[in-house]
Order: sequence, then C-alpha cells, then structure tokens
Amino acid sequence: MDKFARFKFQPCIPLGEDGRCVTASAKHISLSRKAATEGMVLLKNENGALPLKKGEKIALFGKATIEYIKGGGGSGDVHTPYIRNIYEGFCDKDVEIYMPLIDFYKEYVKRESVNIPTQAQINATWDIVNAMEFCTKRDDMTYDTFASMHVPEAKVPDELIEDAAKNADTAIITISRFSAEGVDRRPQGGDYYLSDLEKDLIDKAGKLFKKVVIVINSGATIDCEYFAENEDTDAVLFTWQGGMEGGSAIADILTGDVNPSGKLVDTIAKSYDAFPCKDDFWECFDHLDYTDDIYVGYRYFETIPGGKEKVRYPFGFGLSYTSFAVTNKVCLENEGKILAIAEVKNTGSVAGREVVQVYYSAPQGKLGKPARELCAYKKTKLLQPGEKETLVMSFDINSMASFDDLGKIQKSAYVLEKGAYKFYIGTDVRNAEKVDFEYVINEDTITEQLTSLCKPFKLEKRMLADGTFENLPTGEESYLYGENKPTGAVKPEKEVMFDKVSEEISIDEFVSQFTLEELMDFVGGHAPTGVANTGCFGGLKRLGVPPVPTADGPAGLRLEPETGIPTTAWPCATLLACTWDEELISQVGAGGGAEIRENNLGVWLAPALNIHRDPLCGRNFEYYSEDPFVAGKCAAAATRGVQSQKVAVSIKHFACNNKEANRMGCDSRLSERALREIYLKGFEIAVKESDPWTIMSSYNLINGQHTSESWELLTGILRNEWGFKGMVVTDWGVKNDPVKEVKAGNDMKMHCGYPEDLKAGFEDGRITRADLELCVKRILQMFLKLV
Repeated sequence: MDKFARFKFQPCIPLGEDGRCVTASAKHISLSRKAATEGMVLLKNENGALPLKKGEKIALFGKATIEYIKGGGGSGDVHTPYIRNIYEGFCDKDVEIYMPLIDFYKEYVKRESVNIPTQAQINATWDIVNAMEFCTKRDDMTYDTFASMHVPEAKVPDELIEDAAKNADTAIITISRFSAEGVDRRPQGGDYYLSDLEKDLIDKAGKLFKKVVIVINSGATIDCEYFAENEDTDAVLFTWQGGMEGGSAIADILTGDVNPSGKLVDTIAKSYDAFPCKDDFWECFDHLDYTDDIYVGYRYFETIPGGKEKVRYPFGFGLSYTSFAVTNKVCLENEGKILAIAEVKNTGSVAGREVVQVYYSAPQGKLGKPARELCAYKKTKLLQPGEKETLVMSFDINSMASFDDLGKIQKSAYVLEKGAYKFYIGTDVRNAEKVDFEYVINEDTITEQLTSLCKPFKLEKRMLADGTFENLPTGEESYLYGENKPTGAVKPEKEVMFDKVSEEISIDEFVSQFTLEELMDFVGGHAPTGVANTGCFGGLKRLGVPPVPTADGPAGLRLEPETGIPTTAWPCATLLACTWDEELISQVGAGGGAEIRENNLGVWLAPALNIHRDPLCGRNFEYYSEDPFVAGKCAAAATRGVQSQKVAVSIKHFACNNKEANRMGCDSRLSERALREIYLKGFEIAVKESDPWTIMSSYNLINGQHTSESWELLTGILRNEWGFKGMVVTDWGVKNDPVKEVKAGNDMKMHCGYPEDLKAGFEDGRITRADLELCVKRILQMFLKLV
C-alpha cells in the first residue's frame, strides 16, 4: 500500500474501535466534557452556597442558558453535531428548574437569531480584516459585525423575575462574552465590563433570591468587581468557553458531581486601568511599544509598588468544595536542578484535586527582576477525604537566569546574578510561602552566551522593577541575513519517486531532481483537497509528492458544514491551561490529532500560545496564559498528543501577535530581554520539549521587520539557538516579500505562493537555488514524519 495514500484518496478510514469513526465520537465528547470541568475556576463561594443541594429550586438567567457560547470566532471556531447549553446541562440533574424563564429565553433567542449576520456578511467582514486596510471606522464595523454573531443579552420583565423568586431559591446568572479573530475586545459595558442591563439583573436577583450564583461564560477575563464583594452575590464560577459540552460541565460543577479544581492562569485586576499596557493598546494602530517589558501579568502586579492592591484574584487562584493542607515543603539542589517537594492532604469532606505551584525570587542585582516567577507546578490525583499525596517537582537552575541585552554584566548573555535565590510553595502566587532553603551564587555566572538578534530600534524606554523607566538606545533599522551553500548532491540518472526516499536515495538527492520552477512552486500553498478548507502544503505529481492538506484549530478540527462532517469542539485554550494538567491536555491533543488523521489531513494549525499581555486581545481565548512557562508547558503537552497520531502541529503565532487590530501592519516594539524572557519563552519550551514539526510565523512585525521575513527570528533564534528541526509556514494571506521569506527560512507561503516574484529574485541574485532547496528539503522532511 502507498504510504502516502491517505493524502491521495477519499473517503477516510475510521480509526475507532469496531470500525467506527473517532471524529465527534462519544469517547471524544466525553473527554471534552471532562476537560471542561477540570479548568473551570471557582472564584467565590460564601457560606457553602455551592454545590447546589439535591432538589434545589433554581432559576436560570442569561441568554447563554439557551445560547451557550462554546468558543471564539474565526479559525478557532468548530462545526459540531450539537452544543449543550446550560439548561440542557441541568436537565439530567437532581434540581427543580423554573421553566417559565426557560421558555422566555428560548423565545427570545429564536426571535433575535434572525439578526445574526449571514455567512456572506461574515465573509465580507473577513475580506476587510485580511485586506490590511484597518482604520478606526473599519475596526468599529468589524467589532459590530462579530459582536452580532450572538444575540445580545435579554431584558427580563420584572414580573418574571419576581415570579421566579417566588418559585425558586437560587438565581444562577450567566454572563456571556464572545470574541473573535480579527478584532479586539473593548473596555466598555457588555464586553470587558458588565452592562447596565447585567448590573440591574444582579441587583434585582440579589434582593429577591436567597442565593445568587454568577457563572461567567467567556474565553478571556472580564471585570469582576460588581459581584466580587457584593454581599448579595454568593458564588462566582468562571467557566470560560467549555466546548460543545460546556453546559453539561457547568451543571456538573454547580451540582457537585465534579469538584472544581481549576486555577487562574491570568491575573484578574480590579479595573482594566490597572494594566500597564492599556494606553498603547488602544492609542496606537501601527505599532505597540512594550514599555512594560518583562513586567507582564503577575510579574507586574506582584513587583511594581502599588501593584498588589490592584488585584482582585491573583494568578494561580481557585477555590474547591473541599479543603487542603500543603505541608512539609522542601526545596534542595541536586545535580544542577532545584527539587521542590510538598505533601498535600485533603482535609475536607469530599474528594478533590489541588495544584501546588513553585515560584522563585531572584536577587534584583543590576538587571532587575520580578518579585516572583513560576518555575514548577503539579496537580494531585483525585484525593479522597483524609488522603495524602507527596508531589515532587524540579527545574533547571539555569532557567532562573536573566537575559542581559544592554551589557550591564555581559551583553547578549543569560546571567545568574550573584546573591540568594529564594523559593516559595503554595497554591497561588500570593499565598505561596517561603521555604527555608536558599540557593546562593557568589559570583555572576554566565549560563549561555548568545548574540544580539531582533533588537529594537524605536523603543525609547522600558519599565524597571521599581516602576520607573530606563531609556533605551535607538537607531536606524538594520537586519541580518545568512547564506546557504549548495548541498553538493548529485542528481540521480533516473527519476526516483518520493516514497523511495531513505530507501534508495537521500533527501538532498531527491530535491536535486526538482527543476527551478518546481522549487519555486513547491514553497507556495496549493489548492485544498478532500475536506480541507485551508489549502495544502506542497505537491509535485511528477515525483510522487502528495499535497498535504491542512486544517484550522485549536478548539477542534474546523471543517465547513457542507462537508457533512461535524467534529468535536474542545474547550478553549485558556480553560485547558486552567486545568494545570499536562497529561489531560495531551489527551485532548491526541483526540484532536486523531480526528485530523481520520479525515485524511496532515497538519493541524494549532496550538496557539501568544501571551495574554492585555486582557482585551480578541484572540486570547485561543492562547493559554499571561505566563510563558504555563503557555510553553501547555503547548508542549498538546504537541506531544497531536503528533502521537502522526499528524503535525503548526505552533502559532511566532511571535508577539498580541493584538488583532491591524495585525498585518502592527509593529511590536520590545526589548530583546522581554522578547526572550516573555514572548519567545513559551515557544522555546515547546520546541525543546516536544519537537513540533511546523511553526507558523505571525502577521505582525517585530522591531520593524515582518516575522516571516526575519532571518534573525526564524533562523538565528529558532533554528540556530533552539535547534528547531521542522519547517516554518506563514500565516494565511500575508502580503510580505516571498524572496525575503525564503532567505529568512520561512519555508512555505500560505495560502498560495508567488513563483513569479521568486523567479525575479533568482534572476537578480537575491536568492539562490540553494535557498530554495533548503526550504523544500525541510518541507519534505516534515512530510516523511506523517507516515
């Protein structure tokens, strides 16, 4: 049998048991539901308001009761066989639901759904999003179009609220938010903040009901101040966007069938104004100055004077229906690593899981450091009441080094500054307690000497640990490029087909058979085949190279509805990160990878791990966390799962794609230190721990240069420093120079190529055959991993 048959023929071969398909199978849907419950975060639970008691009479408020938001829009959307809403989730639970309210919302959603834009209108908006023609007015139109993809919140008649209170003890109010690729959220009512309508409903419910429970159905954080300390609000559950079984997962948590164990991977501040990046995020469209530098998320709030007071819920926070004691905390040094040990005991009355987090505090020295940085974590098994578990965690001592980009100690080097390194163990960044052990370094130590790459030219200042700023050198932009030498491979006398590579011929010899025109065509995307809708990598019929179809992600395999193939919608990335469970994330990745493979696709355009620098980035639901360590660990786990199915990931968006408005033209200006320690660190972890087979460069620029054209980023850092062995692909529809992309090491341009531009570049000497052959070789090496 042809080992590349699955890319050449349809239909698919079912991969499940007894000849059944795994795509949207009961097994995968069950896993999606389980993952959703593991990442939901209990923020407040006064006087044991939750879990609900058996037979408790409840009134379900909020349009998400019927129109549950399973995930975000754009490439992360998924066509599923169904979406379980919150009402449906409660239908098989031992509670009594006030039905007139359900009837009200059903009728409301049905009536308002006629105003949801058609697919043609959405596609027209996407044409603008991808046209690189953003201005404030057009951004308003895009925001309004995407906001209208779900019905607005309903105003419930006062008499219905009053009647509900007479017939139910507990009001469960769902606050839902939708965001999408291509447009950012806004610091206004009905988005980051509560609307007046929502506040009014909470106020009325608080006066009429014995208990009020707030459920947040949002892919990214929102302001929680209105109910955080509100005495009439008894409990708050942040449920994120839980995929197709999100409604069931919410009911599982609220009724106590599952004990919440999720922990925040983002800081929830008391106001959007508390974030140091708020001004440049909204004021600038052509660039972003990352003046907050390495002080992102909790690194800012826990370090900068006055920052702690601005936090409502700290990083790592999350409650449970039981209680835990974390004792016998120990840290020690062993063979270049720090070992952290803690004993966890369930001291409550129900089974549950706890997450132990380890932070370090480095000496301020000359470079300045965050007050605390996460360096290890582990989640317990399900502990029964009275049961104990000892957790052992470790991390490399050198991972505590800081990058010296200005030469205060050693320019372009990672440095462990002299002094005492302190360690904290707990269940969130704020309650972690210092252990007795300190790791002392007597002299500044260079752990890795690198070179200056991707440096800023127009960033004038950056924040320091005391909240002040230091000036940075500026100058004229200039960028490095390398040269590729011919392989010297001898072209075979007779044509050898691709399936004979390694058996009869080397990859270099095989590539030598390509004509110049074939090389230029191969490094551009080809038309989709089968059920694919995002195009194919490569394809050369003459030599038996199949086009390898791709598919969007990361919340599931995204196929068009007209294929007739619904797929599993997994929870959004932020929720998965809140599980703090790498094994579970890997299982979800394997499930997604199996659906990709079963449908004869080869590359899943996932996972995504850009940093949650600002809570209003429209695509935060696709990304994991404000913390690069968490993001990298989650992405590595997902990658291992996906690629275990002989399917390639395409980790995205490399890098600094932290804003959607003008994403193709926005220049992310940041220091080399912030780039390496925050915005590249997650990618570095994923590359070194999971060997992703492809990486996707981002739309934006970094310090004046488009990422797909940056040799310093794609070759200097990614390949030469980190040892990345895979291929790099552009994001879809980039308008950048294909000649510069080939020189930079961006191997594949999607969704299509520009062979005429490459031919002109070859003829005037800007690229060589060796440049093209290297790109084609890396693409083919990836293909060989798929069989």
